[in-house]
Amino acid sequence: MRFLETELAGAFVIELERATDERGFFARSFCEREFSSQGLPSRFVECNVSYNRLAGTTRGMHWQVGENAEAKLVRCTAGAIFDVIVDLRPDSETLNRVFTVELSAENRRSLFVPTGFANGFQSLQDDSEVFYQMSAIHDPGAARGFRWDDPSLNIPWPEDPSVISDRDRALPLLSEIS
Repeated sequence: MRFLETELAGAFVIELERATDERGFFARSFCEREFSSQGLPSRFVECNVSYNRLAGTTRGMHWQVGENAEAKLVRCTAGAIFDVIVDLRPDSETLNRVFTVELSAENRRSLFVPTGFANGFQSLQDDSEVFYQMSAIHDPGAARGFRWDDPSLNIPWPEDPSVISDRDRALPLLSEIS
């Protein structure tokens, strides 16, 4: 695996190192030792799948707080997504900065999202599927979110959402969260 640092401290795009032959290729997508050597969490306690029937489906921006604050390893296993993270760590030099990356079944990249970051995405193709490895169990009481279109962040979404949940549409602006 190649760990590519982003401009947001602690967040990485991870590329596979492929061993290719006439059958196709083989690549490691996670290794506890390699993650630990990068100073990243190497224990994931929950895995989730998000299937998105239509291109333009938008989810986010979400994170958890307290003892259930979570790091995520996000990979697109079918189709393609425009993934967005925002650094919400109060003591961070990159507080409220945005990073975006395209994750797809074709490029096979993943995104490591540190604890204290909000995460969301927009599907770029119909029938896109996202696979998440989580460092903490989901706890609805610890779940937080802010609006996908918060003007203070100016996230460069590829398009207006074609599908977005009522819950995500009703989230507050980041400035309204204490």
